[in-house]
Amino acid sequence: MKPNKGKLLIAEPSILNDSSFNRSIILLTEHTNNNSVGFILNRPLNYTVNDLLPEIKCSFPVYQGGPVEQDNLYFVHRIPELIPESIEVANGIFWGGNFASLKTLLNQDELNSSEIRFFLGYSGWEKKQLEDEMNQNSWFVSDNDFDNILSMEEESLWKNKLLQKGGDYKLWANAPNDYNLN
Repeated sequence: MKPNKGKLLIAEPSILNDSSFNRSIILLTEHTNNNSVGFILNRPLNYTVNDLLPEIKCSFPVYQGGPVEQDNLYFVHRIPELIPESIEVANGIFWGGNFASLKTLLNQDELNSSEIRFFLGYSGWEKKQLEDEMNQNSWFVSDNDFDNILSMEEESLWKNKLLQKGGDYKLWANAPNDYNLN
């Protein structure tokens, strides 16, 4: 399967030594001939939105989106009717939008955490870089077949995708995080 906007990039077990992407699942929000952009869905940080933006009274968790521009906050959501200027990714998932509108919604406690996810930084690839990494067996592509990926338990995302792929991936799905424990 080829990468495309709205698809998931699943880290192959072969990149275990890559601390940025080990066991990660990335939602691709943009994929063109020149670049790809996505956000790691299963890397919660020990921050809330309020920790990073004190003027916003919101305790939603913030996730590590990737190693690029980690001083910027990004968001993916399912509520384009409430956040103008959102960009549709696929399957009812949207990226970004009018931050002033979002800030008001959060301060008025009108959103729940299953509708939106916040990220520090993003994952990005230049022209041909993602293709090269896929050829080196760093990633495989999967459909985003979850009902609501924004409300999924992040600890099980990677394991579930490996089990779904089957074959040798089933063995890796149940491997411990720390291989020295074996």
